[in-house]
Amino acid sequence: TIECEQPQPDLYKFVGRVNIYKDREEPVARPLGSENLLLRGATLKNTHHIYAVAIYTGMETKMALNYQSKSQKRSAVEKSMNAFLVVYLCIPDQQGVGQHSPEVIRAFTDFLAFMVLFNYIIPVSMYVTVEYVFTDKTGTLTENNMEFVECCVDGTVYVPHAICNGQILSAASSIDMIDSSPGGYRREHEDLFFRALCLCHTVQVKEEEFELLHVLNFDSVRRRMSVIVKSSSGEYLLFCKGADSSIFPRVVSGKVEQEGLRTLCVAFRRLSASEYQEASGLLSRAKLVLQEREQRLAQAYDAIERDFVLLGATAVEYVFTDKTGTLTENNMEFVECCVDGTVYLLHVLNFDSVRRRMSVIVKSSSGEYLLFCKGADSSIFPRVVSGKVEQEGLRTLCVAFRRLSASEYQEASGLLSRAKLVLQEREQRLAQAYDAIERDFVLLGATAVEDRAAGEGGGHDRGAAPGGHEGVGADGGKMETAAATCYASKLFRGSTRVLELTCKRTQEQNLHDVMLELSRTVLHPQQQRSTSSSRSSYRDVFLEVCRHCSAVLCCRMAPLQKAQIVKLIKASKERPITLAVGDGANDVSMILEAHVGIGIMGKEGRQAARNSDYAIPKFKHLKKMLLVHGHFYYIRIAELVQYFFYKNVCFIFPQFLFQFFCGFSQQPLYDTAYLTLYNISFTSLPILLYSLMEQHVS
Repeated sequence: TIECEQPQPDLYKFVGRVNIYKDREEPVARPLGSENLLLRGATLKNTHHIYAVAIYTGMETKMALNYQSKSQKRSAVEKSMNAFLVVYLCIPDQQGVGQHSPEVIRAFTDFLAFMVLFNYIIPVSMYVTVEYVFTDKTGTLTENNMEFVECCVDGTVYVPHAICNGQILSAASSIDMIDSSPGGYRREHEDLFFRALCLCHTVQVKEEEFELLHVLNFDSVRRRMSVIVKSSSGEYLLFCKGADSSIFPRVVSGKVEQEGLRTLCVAFRRLSASEYQEASGLLSRAKLVLQEREQRLAQAYDAIERDFVLLGATAVEYVFTDKTGTLTENNMEFVECCVDGTVYLLHVLNFDSVRRRMSVIVKSSSGEYLLFCKGADSSIFPRVVSGKVEQEGLRTLCVAFRRLSASEYQEASGLLSRAKLVLQEREQRLAQAYDAIERDFVLLGATAVEDRAAGEGGGHDRGAAPGGHEGVGADGGKMETAAATCYASKLFRGSTRVLELTCKRTQEQNLHDVMLELSRTVLHPQQQRSTSSSRSSYRDVFLEVCRHCSAVLCCRMAPLQKAQIVKLIKASKERPITLAVGDGANDVSMILEAHVGIGIMGKEGRQAARNSDYAIPKFKHLKKMLLVHGHFYYIRIAELVQYFFYKNVCFIFPQFLFQFFCGFSQQPLYDTAYLTLYNISFTSLPILLYSLMEQHVS
């Protein structure tokens, strides 16, 4: 049986447990969390099938609860034209009532008939003036492409790109590389640092499939063999193994420890498409000759097997049968491998925005229990007992570890198991367990990464600001990451005063005091009095504070909450025009709610683009779309809106006069083809040419 909470729209929260019954034994309870929940519309990767149970269905699914119904969007011009159209609609109404037949049904049918006859008088145009811009962060303001900057291990800073795709860069001599032969203490920390990076995450690694293309057979002269394969991503790889004396001269990077044992080395090299074609041609031509084929193949192998990156080595030794030293025939025993380590993942202490860190507990092949942790520097440093890193102003992700004894592991495992099984206040119980386990760390090092800004994202915000636009960032990510992106895209400046409204702050102070303090900081005294009246709610105070900020950043938001923020601004007394920009399915509700929705065709699929009013390939194109094409469209529509009415009135007014001569019989003056083609063909060419060619500024 499965016990879980009632349906709720929060995508990042799920509390439940499954009870497993075996014969007549007591049921075994296992916890269920958000990591066990597949949202509607999810696709499977790295596996062909799964066994699952439907928890929520229909409109009770989390995605359905976050769905925003699509509303009718009308522009300011369309709304203003409604008043003018009432006059024109009165014309067929009066004509319908003026018939000799007094029946109500006849009058109603006449009204509908004249509506059809005079519908061509209604022009179709659209124009909007954007006052508020709502944008997603990940994949919109940024490229959703994390770029490694540098790392620091035990106080020593290292930078990347000394070796790229098996090739040594020209600047490698001036770059600090990790020394593979330091003392035991430093070497151990380097090893633990990279183990922590490999293990402390929740990424599912895809098992790549390879297609075997060529085999370079072993021979006693070369003392090595190789294969050329093609990965499922289209990459060509050359793998080679052989005696150390035959591999080492062909290696450009990498190192293994040698302790006198006979080693079998393993190396690889990446091939470009042109390099693969060249190698394939060499092998094909060598295999086709009849004379001296072995020599031709040896030359081809020698040309291909070069510039290796050493991966590792295995060490083997002969087994002696007796004290005299007689060797048994073909009996080799594996001793060790320089690529060490099989670890078993025991527990994952998931990341949350309050702790700002995550941890894993693993068991090594030697039976040792290790706790690896990574997180923001401010959340790791207070729990560290030794270690240091160099800080140079970059935003860092710190890595630490702690060794656990068997009794400490059993205690930690018990704390986690009991906390995960409760249905009420599970988050609080887990937070207490995490706090008790994550302590007494040894700091290993830190990495500095950044998510690159999406092209000229900052330039758009700077160009839009003078025009009266206000930027609002709505994102489901972490607060620190979102704030760093706002600074990079120039939504926030270095001199910007940042005001925070967070759960942590409302826990330290009550909500009323926090909102009162924010209103005193942002609003004028007169505005404070209006918002502090008894009729004003926290919603009104929050709205007034946001409207008087140059930019607003909202973090850890569900899709429906993004739409609610847009709706809050739309419903304010000024009724401003809003624009929403997003690139994923979680932005669809926000895009549908805004007056103008723009979808970006990014890495998160096409859902945002399909539900948007306009679609663009990158965020940087928003600047040109608004400030260039938007301005041109404003000038053109301002000049053409009168033309729309004029040409239609000229066309339909003779039809109106004709009704006095046909007895108001709804007989058309023009042929049906002319009625249909008048707006489509006869009067469209001037508008088309004007809209394409007219540019009052270059």
